[in-house]
Amino acid sequence: MTTKEERLSFLEEMKDVRRIRKPNRAETRVPKELTPGHLERQRAAVEQPLKDNNPLTADMVEPLTAHDILSWQRPGVQHGVFRKLRLGQYPIEARLDLHRMTVEEARREVFAYINDCIRYGLRTVIILHGKGERNPDGIAQLKSHLAKWLPELDGVLAFHSAQRHHGSTGAVYVMVRKSDRDKQHNRELHGSR
Repeated sequence: MTTKEERLSFLEEMKDVRRIRKPNRAETRVPKELTPGHLERQRAAVEQPLKDNNPLTADMVEPLTAHDILSWQRPGVQHGVFRKLRLGQYPIEARLDLHRMTVEEARREVFAYINDCIRYGLRTVIILHGKGERNPDGIAQLKSHLAKWLPELDGVLAFHSAQRHHGSTGAVYVMVRKSDRDKQHNRELHGSR
């Protein structure tokens, strides 16, 4: 608690203080002249198109229909592990929904998603791609591309169409490899090389 004397002393000290009238904002005006550095960056951006380090195929793929089942496993994945994945018995740690995306948008999202899963140590995830039943030609575009893309990614160990309660043939379970950091942690924990 402040006493009356302290309050009066404070007010006496503050008597010459004036309120700042300017707004507390930064100047955001665009400079009228472009600097040489700005011009060089602009020129370089126009001359050098953005590099795409995404290895996923953007070409035509084998067309799949709404009821086709996606199923694939990398050599070395144990039968029992793949069976549990196929039956949806692993907890789903993350999901990616590709509905209403173009093929190119989905291509970028899938690539980034799998890399993020590896980085954050997520092992079993689901990707919702839809069945494509509304397409007049009956071809499931995203599903068809996903069937081609997932084996192209080193981080994918296996995948299988989901169980009915997770979206059936409109979704796919994906088993992602461990990150190098997680592998090292297991080696240290269990004493193997």
